Amino acid sequence: MPAGYMLRLGSGLDRALLIKFMHRTYQEQDAAGVCAHLAQTVEQYLSSETPLWWVTPKPEADSEAPSTLSSDRSSPPVACLWLGTAIDQVHGDRHAHIFLLYVLPEHRRRGIGRALMYYAEAWAKARGDRQIGLQVFQSSQAALSLYHSLGFQTQSLWLVKPLR
Repeated sequence: MPAGYMLRLGSGLDRALLIKFMHRTYQEQDAAGVCAHLAQTVEQYLSSETPLWWVTPKPEADSEAPSTLSSDRSSPPVACLWLGTAIDQVHGDRHAHIFLLYVLPEHRRRGIGRALMYYAEAWAKARGDRQIGLQVFQSSQAALSLYHSLGFQTQSLWLVKPLR
């Protein structure tokens, strides 16, 4: 983690907070009206098999300590990473999937997102996965730039047509 931040493992007790972070993602994409499903998604998929991590600011007293996994819940999170499993539609292999990577706007461009992506890759490699996937809003140019800089490539495009 970048200096001044630490990582902590989330749990099923964090459902409401996870929904809040997911909702913020949709709000930034002007898709807040389609958020009714988020609680159902979290209820269906959040488990010990789909780990959740939170990034929190380090307490001032610990600012010089190394960034390690913490159990401290005293600081509100500024970012989250939620991982799971998907099946590659081309080869049929199981692989890691990023359900959510979100950094609060006031904490962006500090290396938190990149650090979380490295953490996700390490988790996936430790499980024996050979790839990691995610979906990203096409309008989220900063996220696309980050993912491309980390070696992600477009494998498929999800096309939608509104029916009225």
